[in-house]
Amino acid sequence: MKLLAFNALSTDAPGLKVIELANDADPQQLDLSGVDRIDLNFPKFTDGRAFSQAFLLRRRLGFKGEIRATGDVLVDQLAQMQRSGFDVAVLRADQSMEIAQRVLAAYPGHSVGKYQGDAVDIAPHFITAV
Repeated sequence: MKLLAFNALSTDAPGLKVIELANDADPQQLDLSGVDRIDLNFPKFTDGRAFSQAFLLRRRLGFKGEIRATGDVLVDQLAQMQRSGFDVAVLRADQSMEIAQRVLAAYPGHSVGKYQGDAVDIAPHFITAV
């Protein structure tokens, strides 16, 4: 997962089709043709609807572009964001990039050798084919 500092956030994406999706919007209503990136907003860290949106986009709708977490993004949420299908997280201004990198490094088991599938890797390690 790529991490961005809040001050490095740029809404400019020349040549890319970007959708900023409100956290109460239904991703299933989107026309995803030609979309390169979808920004999902966490208005408060206690509001997890963007996790469900990311999961729907990856697993049910097969979206292959970038899914970016914006808003009230804390380092505590990063491992779950990665498992839900996010590619990029824009950290809240008071969050430390160094701590965020350590948090992600502390959970390498989410990507290989896990007992439970997720939005990115559907099959658990003991299943050879899906």
